Amino acid sequence: MARIKGIDLPKNKRGVIGLTYVYGIGSSFAVAILDEAKVSHDKKVQDWSDDEANAIRAIIGDKYTVEGELRAETKMNIKRLMDIGCYRGIRHRMGLPLRGQKTKNNSRTRKGKRKTVANKKIATK
Repeated sequence: MARIKGIDLPKNKRGVIGLTYVYGIGSSFAVAILDEAKVSHDKKVQDWSDDEANAIRAIIGDKYTVEGELRAETKMNIKRLMDIGCYRGIRHRMGLPLRGQKTKNNSRTRKGKRKTVANKKIATK
């Protein structure tokens, strides 16, 4: 079983798909990594030799920020936005969408489950 940056890659998948299980590596990065390591895209992860797996590990370690390091960097970027108080930082702090979406009807993913607000009762005479 190939293990890269603490992630066990699935054995029975092609190398391009298997590499995308690592946080920070998408399909285009996976193709570029396999091209640089001179490994066939159609070769399954279980068929990689030790030399090929080591070459892939070395390339990822040298050129790419992945897994915990990338998550920490992303969190620091969001924290910086919140600290300086820019528009995007304020939206992060309030838990609202930050890329111009409308919030009257949608944006349930960011806002969370609906909170029902009761109507005001009419005063009786």
